[in-house]
This record gives sequence, C-alpha cells and structure tokens, in this order.
Amino acid sequence: MKRIAVVMGTRPEIIKLAGLIRLLGKEKGIETMLVFTGQHYDYNLFNVFMLELRLPKAEINLGISGGSNEQQVAAMKQRLSQFFSEKEVGIVVAEGDTNSVLAAGLAAKEAGAEFAHVEAGLRSFDERMPEEKNRIEADKMADYAFAPTKGAVKNLESEAIADDRIFLTGNTIVEAVQNNLKKASKSGILKKLGLKKEKYAVLTAHRQEYVDRKECLLELLSAVEKIPLQVVFPMHPRTMKNLEKFGLLERAREINNLKIIGPIGYFDFLQLAGSSMFLLSDSGGIQEEASVYKKFVIVLRDSTERPEILGKFGSLIGYHAEKIALESKRIIHDYPKIKAGMRKEKCPFGDGKASERIVKILCRD
Repeated sequence: MKRIAVVMGTRPEIIKLAGLIRLLGKEKGIETMLVFTGQHYDYNLFNVFMLELRLPKAEINLGISGGSNEQQVAAMKQRLSQFFSEKEVGIVVAEGDTNSVLAAGLAAKEAGAEFAHVEAGLRSFDERMPEEKNRIEADKMADYAFAPTKGAVKNLESEAIADDRIFLTGNTIVEAVQNNLKKASKSGILKKLGLKKEKYAVLTAHRQEYVDRKECLLELLSAVEKIPLQVVFPMHPRTMKNLEKFGLLERAREINNLKIIGPIGYFDFLQLAGSSMFLLSDSGGIQEEASVYKKFVIVLRDSTERPEILGKFGSLIGYHAEKIALESKRIIHDYPKIKAGMRKEKCPFGDGKASERIVKILCRD
C-alpha cells in the first residue's frame, strides 16, 4: 500500500488540489491522507471550501497560523515530519508557494519520503516576496516538479533541476474552475449584494508584502475612490486586521463606491468574479482563474509569476493609486472590445487534465 499525504493550509491550495485528491481516492493500492497546517484557519477561508468541494475529512490539523515566517515553517516542519514518519508516508504532495509548501518539502526530506511540488517552476524574479523564496526552495527539494506551463519548465531547467524530475502537466486550477462553474451559477451572491452583471469590479488583497504596508493600503483606498464603478471587496482577515492596525478601516468603510464584505465560499466567489466587469487583485490564483472564465485582472503588484496572462487577460500595474485608477478607467471605457478579445483567447494554463496527469505519474509502479 502506497501512502500519499496531501498537505494544504490555504484556500487556493484546497481548490487546486481538490480534483487530484478525488482521483487519488479512486486509485487501488493508494492510501491518501489529507493534512492541514492551519495556515489560514478561518472558517470562511477554510472549512467552507472543504464542505463545498465535498472533500474527505483531514487526518490531522496542525492549527499553526501565527508567528514569523521562519517560526511558522519550523513549527510545521517539526509536526509534519513526525506525522510522515509515524504513518510511513511514501510521497508528500503540496501545491503553490506558501509556508505550508516549504514546510511540507522539508518535512518530507527529513522523514525519508518523496516530495511532489504541484505548480513548480513559477518565478516572479522578485526575491523580496516570501513566496518566491518558498517556490525556489520547494523546487530544489522536489522529486516530482509538476510544471503548469512551458515557461515554468524553462525556469526549472535554467536552475539545473534534473530533466527526469520535471513534468509538464498544466495547472489544476483549470479543471477546478471548469468543474465548478455550473454549481457556482446557482449562487445567490449577486442578488444578496444587490449587484448587476458586469456593473461592478471585484477587489482582493492579501499578500504580506502588500497589505502589511500602510503606504500600499493608502494607495489602494485612494485608487478605489477614483474608480467610476462599484467595487466589491471580500476582505481577507489579514487585510482587515492591518486596516484596523493602521487606522484606515473607517476610511475604507466611508468610500461610497466600495462595498466591503466578509470572506465568502468558493462557489459564491466564482459567481461574483465571473459576473464582474474586471478584477483588481494581488493574488496569483485569481490571475489564473480569470483566464478560464475570461475576465481581465489588474495585477496589484510590481511583478508576477504568471506572465502568461499579461496583455491578453491582465495588466501589471503596481501599487500607485493614479496608475490603478487610470487602468480601471481604460477597461471601463474599452470593455466591449476587451471582452470580445478575451473570448477569442485560449486559457494559457492547460486543457483541464493536469490532475489526471499528476495522479498517473504519482501512482505508476
């Protein structure tokens, strides 16, 4: 019996690994164990997604969410290594670039298990980002580097990752969105919020290098005030905490065209984002998702590890209010043309069969 542990700690990881988990559960001779680190342990960011996606119960939940990056990784590694050793895990699977992924790789090596990195090879080439460091280290340890695009493969090759460890699979987000759009269409989120299709934008912001900086949050609020469209903001707990910390929450609530809501479930978010005019986001996963349901993304960062979306499905704008507002106004003005152009473009992240390819490789004799 081959034991495979799938490690997750954030909302995007649950979404992107759900299809793979279901496929592994159908394989004979494979025991699949789900492990939660607790990195984003908030009911609306975590448990709702598990329930909606009908995933099996976790074998263990570490509940580790606080401390510095280094402290968090160290605590996760210790607990994960012990678990992998006790359960005699043969392969550890993790997806993305979070502290949970780095800890999973380190713990797998310590416990003598193989490490499979889903979404390997992404690079922003911005080493100020904690996620970039996590990606690089995870790929160095990976026995299986599952690259979503040809560009990701080239990045791995340029870092001297052995060819027999690199597998071009596509990105699992494609099938995740494709499989759930129909269910999402039944969501009542638009009616609940009093929204009309394509008459609003969706904003998300959660990354450490963005929302932990008062000057960036000030620029963001100033930008929203200048956008001639309603902006819906499902606010991440980290962002809410920092707005309170910096004394900016009341200002945010007073912006007439900004509708702040709490974290929402996956199906609600798919419907909300897929029915919007465009999105503003610092999220890598949303850049990918939007290319499936054909929505333009203003990337609120100076760099992106998803360059495939630029021009066709998104623009890299940075943090400055005037630039964000100008790009928003351009999209609003040119929306019919932009919408028609996106419909003609193929999603750059694959054909929706990434999970099948990954499972086939992991379960081969």
